[in-house]
Amino acid sequence: MKAVSNQTTRQGVYYALSAYLFWGLVPIYFKLIDHISPWEILAQRVIWALILLIGILAYTGELNALKVSRRQLPTLVLTSGLLSINWLVFIYAIVNHNIVETSLGYFINPLVSVFLAVVFLRENLRPIQWVAIAIAGTGILVQLIFYGSIPWLALILAFSFGFYGLFRKNLGMHPIAGLAIETIIIAPFGIAYLIWALMNQHLEFGQDTSTDLLLILSGFVTSFPLLCFAAAVTRLSLTSIGMFQYIAPSLSLIIAVFMYNETVDPGRSVSFGCIWLALIIFTADAWYFHRRRQFVGDSKAGP
Repeated sequence: MKAVSNQTTRQGVYYALSAYLFWGLVPIYFKLIDHISPWEILAQRVIWALILLIGILAYTGELNALKVSRRQLPTLVLTSGLLSINWLVFIYAIVNHNIVETSLGYFINPLVSVFLAVVFLRENLRPIQWVAIAIAGTGILVQLIFYGSIPWLALILAFSFGFYGLFRKNLGMHPIAGLAIETIIIAPFGIAYLIWALMNQHLEFGQDTSTDLLLILSGFVTSFPLLCFAAAVTRLSLTSIGMFQYIAPSLSLIIAVFMYNETVDPGRSVSFGCIWLALIIFTADAWYFHRRRQFVGDSKAGP
């Protein structure tokens, strides 16, 4: 039994690494198509992801998972809108040479998720967790003072994905089917945009074979890490998953600085330092609390 458990955990680690490493490298893919309008990239991404997801559900015989109740539909409409905003802002930031800000957004995201849980789910935070959130807030305040403006792209990314997770939390949907339904909801808008772009001679698809192949690949780019993440979640605890989530923004930051020569000036450096310190405190506290709860559970179980 223990060997099976170890094997399951090992598989979960591989899936989690695959998901977060892939997400960290995704900016390279979008840089290859940065000559295309973010709106067209978003539309193409939705359509090709939908085709791939429906294909996976058909292959696995799980098309019946696409059924939605009246109770679930309004929430899915909302989550599809949040997902669209997140994808569009992410694409816009990358094609406009702002990978650093996307990295900042996804470093902030875990703390935003905790903050939303406190506000909307009435979850209680331990004092040290409030300290971590206060330090992260200081990092945002530094940017406000240094630049006279707040990092809107980073905050939109963090809050859109945070709210997305909040609303999807209790839907209890099949992970692939849920994403497929969200893309079904978004798809008509994507198709409408592509028709408009074609009529106005703005459509890039069909002009160049290599660009077409890259756009078709967007379905895989969207779906593959999400499928790996879904597989990891079923094999690892949420605490363990949390330890991996900083891989993607760290890798994106390295790519931004060393591949695309984006700068991290003093203001951003202080902001990143505050957020990293907050994440270290928050992660250490979560790990300690998780270990202590395990120890208490083992003690109660007895020899």
